[in-house]
Parts: sequence; structure tokens; C-alpha cells
Amino acid sequence: MERTLGLIKPDATAKQAHGPILTAISEAGLEIVAVKSMRLSQVDAAGFYAVHAERPFFGELVEYMTSGPIVAMVLQGEGAIQKWRDLMGPTDATKAGPETLRGRFGTSLQNNATHGSDAPDTAAFEIGYLFSGRELRGLTE
Repeated sequence: MERTLGLIKPDATAKQAHGPILTAISEAGLEIVAVKSMRLSQVDAAGFYAVHAERPFFGELVEYMTSGPIVAMVLQGEGAIQKWRDLMGPTDATKAGPETLRGRFGTSLQNNATHGSDAPDTAAFEIGYLFSGRELRGLTE
């Protein structure tokens, strides 16, 4: 079983899209093994997206990710990383089909409703960044 991090971003929570997104996750065969609503601080968002610190969009990304609450999830299943990425669709919501979460709930490259880890090492970092060991204790591997 593989794990990945999923986020429902501020633009989607503002639209109250978290219900349909959580339903789509379950219908896709992914198990939600941990979930919480939170609001990232500037420091938290900057640390989470540190890999992009040198890119010109970094400041806007941090500002966007701190603009409202997010829903953070640990998703589990066979091929969870790719399954979640397929469900989300392309990063640019304007290029995402209506069958994808970003196509349904996103509006742009930045306001694209969801985030997902892109590889096992990224998933491990992102899950550990947003969820404590205590929150994950007892979850099956």
C-alpha cells in the first residue's frame, strides 16, 4: 500500500467543494487514513513549498496558501500517488477536463483546488510536514 498527501486548497474550501472532493476520493478507491482542516501560517507554507523558494511565483504561492483554510489528507491505496494525481488532473486547471477535480473546482494554474505529492519521497516529506507521528500512529502500512 502506498501513501500520498492530498490537500484541498483555499480556493476549493471557500467554494465548499471539500464534500464532493472527499466523495470523489472514496469513489476512486483511495482510503482517507488521516484528515484535518487547518490554516497554514506564512512560515508553514514557505517551509512546505521550500522546493520552489527560488521561483518567481513563490511569494504569490505562499500568500495564496495562507489565504484561507485547507483540508490536509493522507490517502492510501495501491498506486495512491498516481491515482490521486490522475483524479486531480493537470496542474493548470484551465487545461483540466471536467472529469478531474481541478477541471471541476479549479480556475487557474494557481487556484487549482488541490495538491498532491508527485513521488514517494515527496509524499513522505509532505505527510511528515503536516501530520505528527501521533496523528499517524496505529495506521496500517
